[in-house]
Amino acid sequence: MAYFADPAVWLPWTFAALMGLSILIYVVLDGFDLGVGLLMPLADEDQKDRLVASIGPFWDANETWLVLAVGLLLVAFPPAHGIILTALYLPVFIMLIGLILRGVSFEMRAKAPLAQKRMWNGAFFAGSLMASLSQGFMLGMYIMGLTWTWAHVGFAALTALFLTVGYSFIGAAWLIWKTEGALQIRAIRWAKGGIWGLVAGIIAISIATPFVSARIFDKWFSVPTAFYLAPLPIISVLLVVFVWWQLARLPLNYDRWSWTPFAAATALFTLAYGGMAYSFYPYVVPEKITLYDAASAPESLFIILIGTVFVLPAIVCYTLLSYYIFRGKARDLRYD
Repeated sequence: MAYFADPAVWLPWTFAALMGLSILIYVVLDGFDLGVGLLMPLADEDQKDRLVASIGPFWDANETWLVLAVGLLLVAFPPAHGIILTALYLPVFIMLIGLILRGVSFEMRAKAPLAQKRMWNGAFFAGSLMASLSQGFMLGMYIMGLTWTWAHVGFAALTALFLTVGYSFIGAAWLIWKTEGALQIRAIRWAKGGIWGLVAGIIAISIATPFVSARIFDKWFSVPTAFYLAPLPIISVLLVVFVWWQLARLPLNYDRWSWTPFAAATALFTLAYGGMAYSFYPYVVPEKITLYDAASAPESLFIILIGTVFVLPAIVCYTLLSYYIFRGKARDLRYD
């Protein structure tokens, strides 16, 4: 506690925690609506409107968390912001193009002539795919220390594939919760395939991360720390078994337990993210610069914290309100 009495310590830690929380919320919330976009080609033409209706009230607000995370990185850790975005300039550019394409196609598919609707559905899928792959690639390059070698690029490409499949899984889990009938049954089938991509991605990252540096290896495999961390993989395995068991049972009468695959998927993402955060702390740029070295002056951070105290609750309340108002099953998409 005496250590955290120093503003030069607790303020950077607080902003790192806020930034990490924002990224986690973004990955879960925008992850499922990116996943729904990835599943568009698998749905029948008459089901695609229902897919869009299931994310329509939420997708734009979900991206707010990405803006918040990048904003916190810029104002709280400007040297790290420069290093990370310089190293990841190309995938960031591709991600932004994908997000823009999603936003445009989301609106245009409803306003364009019927003959052009298929084209905009394809654009929505393409934007979702670009954003998902680029985010996975950035994750892989970050784990590898932001250095561009053929081996690191290969690992990042593999991570991009796994994260994209993981997004499709959480998107399918969302559809199980938000839809019914034939579409819900198809979503269950999609989830059964997608869960193994998510599991493969978590395993690949879990194996690779400790070998990035001796420091991370010691954090995971030294005694007694290894015993304290053992619940993370054990709980993850139990969650995967639980999801597979639930998918084999669903749908149930009166739509019981349809929310559980999405809840379990959220827990899996959270556990994987928590393991990564533990691995890289206190570095904000892996093995190069710590969050304390990269932090802005405590006086600046304190002023920014005052603004965050007002902005963050507003975002949380708006998000919760939107999910409360549009609770229940997705209905027919209407623009009148």
